[in-house]
Amino acid sequence: MALSRGLKIDMRRKKILDLLAQNGEVRIGELAEMFDTTEVTIRSDLSTLESDGYLQRVTGGAVQTVRNLYNLDYIHRSRNNLEFKRAVGMAAAERIHDGETLMINAGVTTSAVASILKSKRNLSIVTNSLTVAMELGTVQTFRVILLGGNINVQYAFTYGSDALEALEHYRADHAILSIDGIKADAGLTTYHAEEATLDRAMMRRVCATIVVADYTKIGHESFASVSALNQSIELITNECANKEQIADIATKCSGVYLCNDEGGLARYTG
Repeated sequence: MALSRGLKIDMRRKKILDLLAQNGEVRIGELAEMFDTTEVTIRSDLSTLESDGYLQRVTGGAVQTVRNLYNLDYIHRSRNNLEFKRAVGMAAAERIHDGETLMINAGVTTSAVASILKSKRNLSIVTNSLTVAMELGTVQTFRVILLGGNINVQYAFTYGSDALEALEHYRADHAILSIDGIKADAGLTTYHAEEATLDRAMMRRVCATIVVADYTKIGHESFASVSALNQSIELITNECANKEQIADIATKCSGVYLCNDEGGLARYTG
């Protein structure tokens, strides 16, 4: 059924981006029918969105590339698969005990973890995420240390030599890392090279690493390598993740844990 006439241009273009995020591609004819408008109007929308860096035009439509996905602002990306990220966040928080020391990187999923961690007591947290620091900094029993350095305003994290130098002053029980891809052969990967450098440094300063990733990251490989899989890494993801990929990943890390929609957790055993 065609959407109602007279949608404002910005609302229509936002919906196009939502469809692109869900499907990876959109077709001009289908969009024209959906929005009950002309193909000329849709072509104009796609041209504008391409010039803004949100998509790439192709014959008959447009596609979303890895680069274009990360041109979306943090708030828009945070809405993608939000219920799955929250479930992973709840499950990961169950692995953390009162009084522990954590290193947490930047990401939508680690922000979901942080919102659940507020129910814990006496945690010490070292993070390069402005979102995590602001979320947890209000908890009276927590000690939160935000690493200094350069700021990536769009994705709300710090990075660079100052952040790496500051990190060397701390050790922790766990690192909780949000990543953009995990595969048995490629290991952990992320889009931002500067974030990958800091992630590796965090992993060297902890006893164990908890990787939090919604099911869309399983079997995906992103731009910058963080680490090969090893026995100090455990993965928490959704139970709907690709089981072939999960089976391969499970052979190379200390454990894979699958969560349901309510955050309930079960170890993958094959």
